[in-house]
Amino acid sequence: MNSIMQAALNGFGQQEEANALIRLRDELVSLRVRAELRDNNSALMVHRLEHGLPVWVFVGYGGTHYSWQNAEKRHPVDDVKGAANVLAEYVAK
Repeated sequence: MNSIMQAALNGFGQQEEANALIRLRDELVSLRVRAELRDNNSALMVHRLEHGLPVWVFVGYGGTHYSWQNAEKRHPVDDVKGAANVLAEYVAK
């Protein structure tokens, strides 16, 4: 595969990851959890309900999982509602 084709595929993967974060943000907002897309939609900042640092969420593991807390926590991207529920509970602590 030539470098132009590889660059195009990399861009497609980044767009899919951004779309996954957008879906997660929308689901979190519907649960009344404050979440903001950052850095060209490459990260999602989820605010804690009480005081504390926000939680940064990324798409990793080849685009298959949302991950946070230094990748110690993760959830499949094909279960957006489940991921939003887990994150909502996590930031409520």
